[in-house]
Parts: sequence; C-alpha cells; structure tokens
Amino acid sequence: MKLVTYNVNGIKARLPRLLEYLAEQQPDIVCLQELKCEDANFPAAEIEAAGYGAVWHGQKGFNGVAVLAKGAAPVERTRGLAGEPEDAHSRYLECEVGGLVVASLYLPNGNPQPGPKFDYKLRWMERLADRARALLAEERPAVLAGDFNVIAHDDDSFSVRAMADDALMQPASRQAYRRLLAQGWTDALRTRAPSGGVWTFWDYQAGAWQRDAGFRIDHLLLSPQAADRLADAGVDKAYRGREKASDHAPTWVTLR
Repeated sequence: MKLVTYNVNGIKARLPRLLEYLAEQQPDIVCLQELKCEDANFPAAEIEAAGYGAVWHGQKGFNGVAVLAKGAAPVERTRGLAGEPEDAHSRYLECEVGGLVVASLYLPNGNPQPGPKFDYKLRWMERLADRARALLAEERPAVLAGDFNVIAHDDDSFSVRAMADDALMQPASRQAYRRLLAQGWTDALRTRAPSGGVWTFWDYQAGAWQRDAGFRIDHLLLSPQAADRLADAGVDKAYRGREKASDHAPTWVTLR
C-alpha cells in the first residue's frame, strides 16, 4: 500500500498535476493539504473519474485538507481538533480506509515569530498531541500525514542560517514535534534517511528549486502497528520540477 501526503498549494490551480500524479503513480491513499477552496468547489467529479473516492474539509482562499482512496470511499471519523471551539481553520481531517486510520493535517506556519501566529501554532501542536495520544490508545495502524511546517533537525534544511529565525525551526516548534514522536510515533522518512539531506519543499523564490535549496516539512508519522508494516518511504521529487507544480513534492510511505 502506497500512502502519499501532498501539499498541492491550491487544488484548482494544481488539478492537472494532481490528476497526472494519480494516473502515473496509482497511490492507494493520498492526503492533500492547502486545498484553498470551499467545500462546494472541490473537484470531486474529476477525482472520482480518476478512480478515487474522497472526503474533504475546505476553506475559502487558504488551508483545506482531504483524503483520497483508490477505488474506495474513505470513511470520515473526525474533522478539526478539540480544544479551541472558535478555531475555524480547516487543518485536520481523520478518516478510515480499509482498516487504516489516516489523518491529513496542515499545521500552522507560525510566522512571524514571536507573535500570535506562533502562539497559535504551538497551541495547535498541543491539541494535535492530545488527538495523537487518543489514536495510539486505540492500538490500530494509524498514520498522521501532512505538512507539519516543522524542520525537525538541522540536516532537514539546506541552510540552518537561512532558516534560523523562521517559525519552522524554532526550538519550541521542534520540541513540540519531538514530544509528539515520544508518544510512540515513527517518522517514516527519517528511518530511510537518518542523516537528513532529503527535502520535500522548495520555495518558488530565489531559484530554490534550481539550487536544490529546500527543506523537509512534510512528514508521515506511523503508530507502532503501522510501523511494523513499514516497507519503504521516500519523496517523488521529480514532480516538483514539472510545469506549474506545487512548491511541495509528494512524500510517501509504503506499508505491507
């Protein structure tokens, strides 16, 4: 089973690239982030024509997450995280697909920091940790997949100096991510690239793609029951170089 997390950076703008990816790679499950469209405008018909069922949680202009399943209809479990009832951001969607629990998440960026956006990021990470703990208690194969907006290690960035003041690499962001892992989750891609140097995002500016000046912020975290089935993990990097591509590359794990 190939499970992919893919920040599409606007599903309407990137729909040709997404459909191309689905046709060429035939992943079993795809978690999308940054749909940037309202629920009513989600291209469900086009995705269904490609052979995928979908559940989505949209928002006009920004955020938005979805779960796609090849030849199946994902069963929604929950959307949004408990803890801040006033939080209307569409950033978390949890579904069940064939006995696997899958969450597509888009963690807040947090810039500029310090400030209210960074404070919100850290609160959101604590709320995610609460939900993750509850998932582990179910003792089932589960995957937290998405754009975590956290550069977890120095070797997950092309330049520590360039990112030193960014919210993605602050000690508090990293500590929250590591507390999440300490619950018992496995960072799938890190197991395959323990010394880093693997990127999932390249900015559109300053020739970042051409210079390979990227960093790793798209993660797939596996519960112990899912980690036992881990076969491989990687990044479909070439898709970042295609015309009008997202600034993220599809990042994947295969489970036995």
